[in-house]
Amino acid sequence: MANINLTNAKRVKNDEFYTQYGDIQKEIEAYLDYNPDVFRGKVVYCNCDDPFESNFFRYFVLNFNKLGLNQLITTSYKPSPVANTQL
Repeated sequence: MANINLTNAKRVKNDEFYTQYGDIQKEIEAYLDYNPDVFRGKVVYCNCDDPFESNFFRYFVLNFNKLGLNQLITTSYKPSPVANTQL
């Protein structure tokens, strides 16, 4: 029996599978439990297909001040279908 999600992704040429937001949050919080200042003053670089679809970008932008980040940089080579639109 074929995996329905993979079969559908192949059919519509959608092969992007993203790390879940909850998994990112859980992992980052483990780092923060060990050292609350681990990200303070740091630059985070996210190399992603589309920052507007990246849960890593979403986590870091939503928690930018809480983490004390200095800068968040994302790069993408694929045009975003939601760039220059209201989120």
